[in-house]
Amino acid sequence: MTTEDVRRPAPVTTELSRALDVLAGRTVGVLTGAGVSTDSGIPDYRGADSPRRTPMTFQDFVGDEANRRRYWVGSHLGWKAFASTRPNAGHAALAALETAGIVTGLVTQNVDGLHLRAGSRRVVELHGNMRGVTCLACGSASSRAEVAQRLERDNPVLGVPDGVELGPDGDVAPRAWQTVSVPGCLVCGGILKPDVVFFGEYVPAAWTRAAEEIIDAAGALVVAGSSLAVNSGLRLVSRASRRGVPVVIVNRGATKGDRRASVKIDAGTSETLDALAQGLQERL
Repeated sequence: MTTEDVRRPAPVTTELSRALDVLAGRTVGVLTGAGVSTDSGIPDYRGADSPRRTPMTFQDFVGDEANRRRYWVGSHLGWKAFASTRPNAGHAALAALETAGIVTGLVTQNVDGLHLRAGSRRVVELHGNMRGVTCLACGSASSRAEVAQRLERDNPVLGVPDGVELGPDGDVAPRAWQTVSVPGCLVCGGILKPDVVFFGEYVPAAWTRAAEEIIDAAGALVVAGSSLAVNSGLRLVSRASRRGVPVVIVNRGATKGDRRASVKIDAGTSETLDALAQGLQERL
């Protein structure tokens, strides 16, 4: 899917006009969630049409070798399928606003890396990314591509089946995983874990501080494609609200931050962000 595939003009609504009035002349920090990537073919955990999923928790991952084996097979297939996804019009719009000097930083709850691939530069991936792998014992870092190569070398049967159903975290439900050999750390033999924040795991303090710096430096906050059901995102909205800066939320359906919003736009993120980008740049 390309940017052009989802470039639909957003209707000029009262909410869109109000958002442009609120944001014009301000620097903008952005917080994005899974809804920004749905037009790229990556589903949202909490959308109305989302498949029911039971994501791996950190405790399950570290506590049981069978769980790690199941996770690594599913995550490997998901990681390979992620490589075929492309940024959509929403990602492109935010990158363009950063180039124009309007967006001064972006915090994302997504692990797909699409903001970086779209050209956004100051990005905090609050829940991690799928590009790296770290040893939980010695802290050695390696690339996901390197670990994937080892995984496929040791398990020739692994491939990308047709019709893989992605999850927002890049995991899929593998059909068979019980006999798969999972690579360990080449330095100490310890447990390897993708650089993704699992359910039940704390967001590293350095990532939280970097996200807060973006929110604190901006004159307004735009939240796009997040229900704000996860506290790491909701806390950033509360932080902006306490500073008294306007908050614009773009999301289909209610969010936990709606009462803090100066403007709420209940619409798709791709077309709405594209319209906001065009409108704000016209007002420069």
